[in-house]
Amino acid sequence: MSFADVTLVCRDCGKEFVFTAGEQEFFSQKGFLHDPVRCPACRRARKQAPDRGRQERRDHDNPTSPPPHQRGGFPAVCSACGKPTTVPFAPRDDRPVYCDACFQAIRQSRGDHPPAPAGSRHTRYR
Repeated sequence: MSFADVTLVCRDCGKEFVFTAGEQEFFSQKGFLHDPVRCPACRRARKQAPDRGRQERRDHDNPTSPPPHQRGGFPAVCSACGKPTTVPFAPRDDRPVYCDACFQAIRQSRGDHPPAPAGSRHTRYR
């Protein structure tokens, strides 16, 4: 298959760049189905960015969700005792939300799991 240089427009900066025949051959050998959408400079900058595209994925999945390292939790009111609490998920009206103490008590009463060790980060997920 013969390739010829093609001029494309960068998605990020809007500048034109050349997708060379050699690059096209490389893309073909690797099985890449799509032409690049960013110029070499924007690709390089994107690779060197500290979050490497996480913002884009997060926006796609849930635009209101902060990245995992920035999550502080969502304020809620415990359905069992009525105390204010913070949970790692967005509460829904159709599901109960419990504080740590009530969650552990309910879990133990059902015999789901043994109590989590004191000071454990993942008391809700064991």
